[in-house]
Amino acid sequence: MGCMRINELTDQELTEWVQHALELGIHTFDHADIYARGECETRFGNVIKNEPSLRDKMVLQTKASIRAGYYDSSKEHLLSSVDASLSRLQTDYIDVFMLHRPDALMELDEIADVFDTLAGSGKVRSFGVSNFNRYQLEWLQAATHQPIEINQLQFSPVHSSLLTTGIQANTEFSGAIDRDGGVLTYCQQQSIRIQAWSPFQFGFFEGVYLDHPRFPELNKVLEELATHYGVTKSAIIAAWILRHPANMQVVAGSTKVNRIKEIVAGAEITLSRKDWYTIYQAAGNRLP
Repeated sequence: MGCMRINELTDQELTEWVQHALELGIHTFDHADIYARGECETRFGNVIKNEPSLRDKMVLQTKASIRAGYYDSSKEHLLSSVDASLSRLQTDYIDVFMLHRPDALMELDEIADVFDTLAGSGKVRSFGVSNFNRYQLEWLQAATHQPIEINQLQFSPVHSSLLTTGIQANTEFSGAIDRDGGVLTYCQQQSIRIQAWSPFQFGFFEGVYLDHPRFPELNKVLEELATHYGVTKSAIIAAWILRHPANMQVVAGSTKVNRIKEIVAGAEITLSRKDWYTIYQAAGNRLP
């Protein structure tokens, strides 16, 4: 569950949202210190404070390094960010702490020290990154004693460069341009779990592609498959992401319980290879 917009819910709605997610089998809740400038963590922390038994049922993730107008992966900032998140979330530990964006001024020895300090203190149990390419991952892993377990990447049929670089390899198609150093294959090889963020958005938060007039062919195919499998188009997209052998996780950012139920239904579907490739091509991607 992506928690970027939970500040829009009332206290009662938020409590019910968390409970419904857990009942549906969603146990991981993804935060960042910048979501509503910390308000999302604070609101979520109040839920835990009021119902402490919920904490042991969930995996809490949070991220840091994005500040107003710049990135900051300094030791001082990362350590203070974790302490602030712990306070807002009203918990003694964070299950997964992630660097939110690659920082051009990263000092790897400093980050390694931060990770060791956080792990040694018990404040953080595991580590990850968000939006890192293969070479940045290799660079970071070589420096730190703590394994990198997660990489959050934007991924969907309409944002599929992770796949297309490999599919269109050795062609002159534009998709053959390597934008990320083969990060998908690398993460599979290294058992780094990819969490697919904005699975229903196109562009960089430009809008939702479901029922959008810019994607008529894709929506036609999704509607046909949704009818065939007896689910919604949201479930078909979730199934498409989950069908990849990288064993990804879908980051569902909806605050609407009914929509979450629709997305979760995708976990019960295994798309055929033909159906999977039909969706890929309907989104405008070419096969050589």
